Amino acid sequence: MLDKLKQEIISWLKLIVLAVVIVVLLHQFGFNLTIVKGQSMSPTLHDGERLLVNRAVFLWDEPKISDIVILKEPGFSGFGDPYLVKRVVAVAGDLVEIRGGVLYRNGNKILEKYTDVQIEDGDYGPDTVADGNVFVMGDNRTMGSSKDSRYFGQVPLDLIYGRAEFRLWPFEQAGELQ
Repeated sequence: MLDKLKQEIISWLKLIVLAVVIVVLLHQFGFNLTIVKGQSMSPTLHDGERLLVNRAVFLWDEPKISDIVILKEPGFSGFGDPYLVKRVVAVAGDLVEIRGGVLYRNGNKILEKYTDVQIEDGDYGPDTVADGNVFVMGDNRTMGSSKDSRYFGQVPLDLIYGRAEFRLWPFEQAGELQ
């Protein structure tokens, strides 16, 4: 009887250890949760929303235009939260320019359906995105609302943490991000 109980306990411990290892691996290399802080991605995302982040996607692929990514702020000083939520607006080889409140990529005016105002922070560029980098901006284009590539420059791919896939909270707005 005692041997059977001992075997049962060992079996349960193995199962628990396996479950913990799987959760840690999924958290480290697969999926993660994050909370939106601030209004830089408004009107798409709002302060306090919870997002599911796919960390594995960039192991075999690179960010694409319009992806919403979580990144570590380039040149982070060590104060506050180093992670930002931004939208990729240009990838390697693209020429980025902002003129008269409008984003241009490779000389073409970009229709940005995810934002509801013109860019108010002034002109930028032209700037060609280097290999291994992306250019990111917040969806909130009102003056001073988004610390993004206009402020800290192009973002090296190794600072991209993952792609935001789903809004989980609030429940009434839960769904895939566009």
